[in-house]
Amino acid sequence: MGVKGLFRRKQVDSNRVRAEGHHQLAKALSIPQLIAIGVGSTIGAGVYVLVGTVAKEHAGPALTISFLIAGIAAALSAFCYAELASRCPSAGSAYHYSYICVGEGVAWLIGWALILEYTIGGSAVARGISPNVALFFGGQDSLPSFLARHTLDLFGSEVVVDPCAAVLVFVVTGLLCFGIKESTTVQGIVTALNVCVMLFVIIAGSYIGFQTGWTGYSVSTGYFPFGVNGMLAGSATVFFAYIGFDSVASTAEEVKNPQRDLPWGIGLALSTCCTLYMLVSVVIVGLVPYFALDPDTPISSAFARHGVHWAMYLVTSGAVLALCSTLMGSLLPQPRILMAMARDGLLPPFFSDINRKTQVPVKSTILTGICAATLAFFMDVSQLAGMVSVGTLLAFTIVAVSILILRYVPPNEVPLPSSLRESIDSVSLRFSFQEDAEKAEDIKQLSLGGTSDEKDPLLVKEIYKNKIDEEKRRKLAALSIALVVVGVLILTASASATFFPSFPRYSACTVGGLMLLGGLGVLSYIDQDDGRHSFGHTGGFICPFIPLLPILSILINTYLLINLGGATWGRVSVWLLIGVFVYFFYGRTHSSLRDVVYVPVAHADEIYKSSQYVA
Repeated sequence: MGVKGLFRRKQVDSNRVRAEGHHQLAKALSIPQLIAIGVGSTIGAGVYVLVGTVAKEHAGPALTISFLIAGIAAALSAFCYAELASRCPSAGSAYHYSYICVGEGVAWLIGWALILEYTIGGSAVARGISPNVALFFGGQDSLPSFLARHTLDLFGSEVVVDPCAAVLVFVVTGLLCFGIKESTTVQGIVTALNVCVMLFVIIAGSYIGFQTGWTGYSVSTGYFPFGVNGMLAGSATVFFAYIGFDSVASTAEEVKNPQRDLPWGIGLALSTCCTLYMLVSVVIVGLVPYFALDPDTPISSAFARHGVHWAMYLVTSGAVLALCSTLMGSLLPQPRILMAMARDGLLPPFFSDINRKTQVPVKSTILTGICAATLAFFMDVSQLAGMVSVGTLLAFTIVAVSILILRYVPPNEVPLPSSLRESIDSVSLRFSFQEDAEKAEDIKQLSLGGTSDEKDPLLVKEIYKNKIDEEKRRKLAALSIALVVVGVLILTASASATFFPSFPRYSACTVGGLMLLGGLGVLSYIDQDDGRHSFGHTGGFICPFIPLLPILSILINTYLLINLGGATWGRVSVWLLIGVFVYFFYGRTHSSLRDVVYVPVAHADEIYKSSQYVA
């Protein structure tokens, strides 16, 4: 119950929830639905604005390369998600993976941060829909009175309420309660319509570009007007346009064939988004010089400059569709994370209840909708939007760390309920006697020198040497992973602290870089753990380029986290502090792992068989 409780880890197999009497989520999703969830959650209205802002202030015509670099950086996290999602196909996404690989304390903080991310994210998206909807009515003042924004005097301060945003949240919440198949079908239709709008922008824009000679490129002062640094700064900005593909992993328990479909769903969703982003940026920057782009309405204004004024309504429709699809993607994962945390005992069992008819966590979904609708109605959450990125980047970072742990030091013990104590003691005693007998026999053969039909003494020595070497390898691997994490923190923090004097800053960068490279070198040299072949559900996707790929992911995501700003971290720290109190006063004492007994993985199957025989 002390500090050790923060590092207790749960089992991989999601089937254990069936044995504990929980209802199961519906197995209804396949690759097309997963792509719809991923693309719909990722492509928001931001792309309709981001193109102009980043091209004008950072990248210029090189915006396309900025999107490509950001897409590659997001793909690093996607590779890690793909392997863990196929190995551990249960609800909970990054919370679930970190609970299995890292420990309960880190898992709780990740889950708590994701709750904040999806609540604020959904509210911010909903608040962004009503101004776009108002354009179809002729402006904000032309909306029906029951949907229009109003200014109220509450507690001595003026509050702008948004009924349209709250209504949209409740509509999406009701849709999600009908069932995962129904909600993903609607999201797929909305996403397909949004993609059609983007294809119109690409095709019609290309036609105009070829007709006019791509004036945007011809008058630009080179492809890199802001230099390579400007292009990289643009990549850091547009990276957040790729956030959302992780929603696919949160539905892992509802996928028919998770080992095959989840990696394909994540990969194809991210590839689709990257391709669309790059093609739109190529066209828009080619139609209008980057320095003349309207930062607020770059796409519609680009068409208007060429006389296609009616395109504004089509582009606005695309923005509304993108926001609606993103709203669904924001509200879909949170009930499943709440359900996963409640299953593990860290939250009250109310959140883990699954409706027998619809096979979705209806109670958690309704509560999520009420919270998001309340925030969307009363608060202008645009100032809190940066907090959304914290949860996502923390999740990306810990998923990459989990991949390193899985490959080099996977859990070699599993938690079993204390009700199996009799079987555990019996099997453990049997294994102990067997090992002692084998050891005594080996020692006897060593003393006698062995014969031709007995164990080779050299082979016996090699077996014991391998056991000792394996223990040393695990310790060295764990130390190297810790060295990488600490090195990344020092390197990114010192590189971002531009207000520090040069000498201590560069010294800290050197120390952090050496720690990072040292850890990378050791992990590249030593062997990965053989247990990785049987960890979780095998036969799925395997993340390539270990350990380089996850370490690069950790480095990029940590750098972005550090640079989110002090105000954002101040707000997030308050939320995380509240989470610490909730964990210590409820989660820690109600955890499903509080009374378990950890046994070696090799003993687990024998213990289960023994307990069934006794029963």
